[in-house]
Amino acid sequence: MRIVLAILLFGMLKVSAQTYEIGVFAGGANGIGDVGKTNYILPSGPAFGGIFKWNKSKRYAWRGSVLYGNFSFDDSKSNLASRRQRGYEMDNSVLEASVGIEFNFVDYNLHKLGPAFTPYLYTGFTYFRYDFKYFDALEVQDINQKEGSFAIPMTVGAKYRLNQFLILGAEIGARYTFTDNLDASNPEGSNFEQFRFGNILSDDWYMFSGFTLTYTFGRKPCQDCFE
Repeated sequence: MRIVLAILLFGMLKVSAQTYEIGVFAGGANGIGDVGKTNYILPSGPAFGGIFKWNKSKRYAWRGSVLYGNFSFDDSKSNLASRRQRGYEMDNSVLEASVGIEFNFVDYNLHKLGPAFTPYLYTGFTYFRYDFKYFDALEVQDINQKEGSFAIPMTVGAKYRLNQFLILGAEIGARYTFTDNLDASNPEGSNFEQFRFGNILSDDWYMFSGFTLTYTFGRKPCQDCFE
């Protein structure tokens, strides 16, 4: 009897509540720097993580995420002849935490039955950890050290409500970082000056592209926000 009551109570809460979303992201990642290709959307490794959203109104939601991505830089695959001749190759990974705001292009009301679709933009603040590496004698040197930096996320996507509780999304997110050493081209510190190359005035980027699947729950925040 207790189990039946618990199931009924949980069901009642779900019917009247879709304010929050929690779910997963899965896709690919790639980096853009002074080594390898310069394509902005060309994943070279996997990416995955978790996402949480607080839908404050039909037009915007607060969003937080923790994502991991692995990617490679390979001069042999570059469209620049100078890079192919140089022949550098290395890989790196990032673990990021991001918070910010998601803007919906059209009214997106999770408190009404029926389908709901909207493109969206996301931006905010990101902190990430990555592997500190450098090149010496054409070989990448990994000293098993982590570095941290900040980035500005710029994401565009679209989401569609599959049913009352599940939302499927697709997005492409660029991160403009405040480091120039994701590709091991500009290691910081006086001991590494001799190992720097490339454009030291241009910081690196990394990209996440893939799909999200979120589950909705929670109470309607206010009467006026979703009318």
